[in-house]
Amino acid sequence: MSNNYVAIMAGGVGSRFWPASREERPKQFLDIMGVGKSLLRLTFERFLALCPAENIFIVTNGKYKEQVKEHLPELTDNQILCEPSRNNTAPCIAYTAFKLQALNPDANLVVAPSDHIILQEQRFIDALQKALTFTSSNDALLTLGIEPNRPDTGYGYINYEPIASEAQVHKVKKFTEKPPLEKAKAFVASGEYLWNAGIFIWKTASVLEAFQKHAPAIHEILGANLSCYNTDTEQAFIDQAYPTTPKISVDFAIMEKAENVYTIPSSFGWSDLGTWGSLHVESDKDSQGNVTQGDSILLHDTHNSLIRISPDKLAVIGGLDDFIIVDESDVLLIYPKNREQEIKQLRGKVQEQFGNDTL
Repeated sequence: MSNNYVAIMAGGVGSRFWPASREERPKQFLDIMGVGKSLLRLTFERFLALCPAENIFIVTNGKYKEQVKEHLPELTDNQILCEPSRNNTAPCIAYTAFKLQALNPDANLVVAPSDHIILQEQRFIDALQKALTFTSSNDALLTLGIEPNRPDTGYGYINYEPIASEAQVHKVKKFTEKPPLEKAKAFVASGEYLWNAGIFIWKTASVLEAFQKHAPAIHEILGANLSCYNTDTEQAFIDQAYPTTPKISVDFAIMEKAENVYTIPSSFGWSDLGTWGSLHVESDKDSQGNVTQGDSILLHDTHNSLIRISPDKLAVIGGLDDFIIVDESDVLLIYPKNREQEIKQLRGKVQEQFGNDTL
């Protein structure tokens, strides 16, 4: 187990969860599920079944370092990687790989987002253990693929070779970005496509080799001072070098170009929890299909809605169907659930009209 590491990516803003998720306290630090723990804490605790706490690292924006320490007091400062800028997932993963390679040349790494829901945690851990076993003895870039149960247009897809495999590891043919509905239906019907969950497994040596080959600019910039990693000079180097890396996702930078890409078809009750609507889908509902979070909520003739109210407020809501209602101390959002994709754009309009304090 000592060679197994986990990197949790926790630097996003969660703009589709506005107004609860804010620039100063984004959704990974919120109790979005209403269970008394933040998404980051839930994710961290889930991975303790895979490796000890000292092998779990958090990659976040530098401005969130203190919040990470607040939610995960078990971690040392060296386990919190602070990005000085948001340059997408490729530089984030390359930075992590260089740091862990310097710590342990045999490091076998799981990279995962901080804000996913996993309903069947043991099945999730079992899939990761199979993946780590495979990558420990193969030069492979592996991703967990989710067996689709509907033709969802909100996810990317993995086209794989569904051939018999003892280890349940399959070669990836190609990645496809979020498809239109008809194409998504065809993907699901074919039995040869999985949802791309953005959960990766590889040896640090393998992924760094892939960066060197397919994204050499990132490799060159972050590999220019290898002796700094895990020392007092690391942050100064990262603050200077990291913002100069190309802003690109790991999918575009290496996964869509590399030939040694594999997947494990998986099913463990996964959701990327990207929107208020996905939270409604994954949460327990009352007899009218409503999800409520709050201490004093009275509903009348209200159906299929998500209502999140400040604990110090009484809310009386009637005559609504398929709505999102989110009440924060300074912002109230009331919006049709079937138009929730507009919330991110609305957030931008709010910024224009009312300023950055609302974000």
